[in-house]
Amino acid sequence: MSELKHLSLNLLQYLSGFGNEFSSEDPRCPGSLPEGQNNPQVCPYGLYAEQLSGSAFTCPRPTNKRSWLYRILPSVRHKPYTAMHCGNLTENWDEVEPDPNQLRWMPFTIPKSSEKKVDFVTGLHTLCGAGDTKSRNGIGIHMFTCNTSMVDRCFNNSDGDFLIVPQQGEILITTEFGKMMVEPNEICVIQQGMRFSVNVFGETRGYVLEVYGAHFELPDLGPIGANGLANPRDFLTPVAWYEDREVATGYTVINKYQGKLFSSQQVFSPFNVVAWHGNYTPYKYNLDNFMVINCVAFDHADPSIFTVLTAKSSRPGVAMADFVIFPPRWGVADHTFRPPYYHRNCMSEFMGLIKGHYEAKEEGFQPGGGTLHSTMTPHGPDRDCFEKSSTALLKPERVADGTMAFMFESSFSMAVTKWGLETCQRLDKSYYQCWEPLRKHFDPNWRPSKQ
Repeated sequence: MSELKHLSLNLLQYLSGFGNEFSSEDPRCPGSLPEGQNNPQVCPYGLYAEQLSGSAFTCPRPTNKRSWLYRILPSVRHKPYTAMHCGNLTENWDEVEPDPNQLRWMPFTIPKSSEKKVDFVTGLHTLCGAGDTKSRNGIGIHMFTCNTSMVDRCFNNSDGDFLIVPQQGEILITTEFGKMMVEPNEICVIQQGMRFSVNVFGETRGYVLEVYGAHFELPDLGPIGANGLANPRDFLTPVAWYEDREVATGYTVINKYQGKLFSSQQVFSPFNVVAWHGNYTPYKYNLDNFMVINCVAFDHADPSIFTVLTAKSSRPGVAMADFVIFPPRWGVADHTFRPPYYHRNCMSEFMGLIKGHYEAKEEGFQPGGGTLHSTMTPHGPDRDCFEKSSTALLKPERVADGTMAFMFESSFSMAVTKWGLETCQRLDKSYYQCWEPLRKHFDPNWRPSKQ
């Protein structure tokens, strides 16, 4: 395992900027990248040139995304796609009636390998979402719980981007661009149309934020200036790696298309890209590298200061989805109730916990579980947190040491699936009770003390 981890990390390179042009070639085939043009009459080593476009051809240059892949056989060589069982992966937002209540899920169950072999694709479960893949406007939030690697199978999402947040277990992701090892407290993004396969090393669990109609990007910094939050150079992209392997029994390519799954067969590995260049790649990021911006006087800055990546909507300043983290940091604000304030939001907030104990709810909210506070649904600290923090001696203190919570925030009003409300049997129906003990402190005779 350690050798495999070391190998995959050696196959990563630093990005010098986010959205710039990058290139890589497998060191076994020096000179495999064509010089001076993208599509020569004859490519080096007898390779095929294939372009992967992540944006319309006519997008402005700063937003135009594409990469050229130089591969042993083109991806077009496959048998016709046929429909396959989707399991608990869905885009049906009308399975059950809407539920505006505060929702909390206990850690999602990982199947035992001795009982059932489940890989990344069969272990995908849609929890909630909104919008439509056909009109390219929406999101989905999924859990993955699996115990076995994908063997001679790969996944391709024609609907949108996957932002993957491992919570338990490392995952080795093989892509057309190369390999990435992704551990808990790291994230990776596999963009629309990129084929990938997932190897696991035991019981594995995590979260997936899917967006259709936009790509993730770094948020604008505005008055923060040039430095802060996630730094572009801390994002990693794979180094080219290929396998020239025929699969006589058939290699399965699974395609998520218009919310459904389809499969096709081919007789060779799809990870046969010897070299590539472009600005449309998979990438990963270590959350420990996030440069926290925080309040150093009084009151709260909005949680948007913790945004790692955003997928913008057509409305300026309004996101289809933000990926926000709550990392270890210092709390120093004076005259301030320091935990998250009581809140109603026009956005939907799904929270997950990678590790540790979230400050506003020390009990109940557990790693591998989640909460959903829907549009305008009130939420905030439980009674114990409120009472403790209202009387605390305000001195500089560490917040969230050993903890990493995150939020998928969206302008969409989320619908919860039948699996999320009923089938998974992890819904905590007593969640609302954490606020029941809140008591009235109002005193109409109170007067400010004289100094």
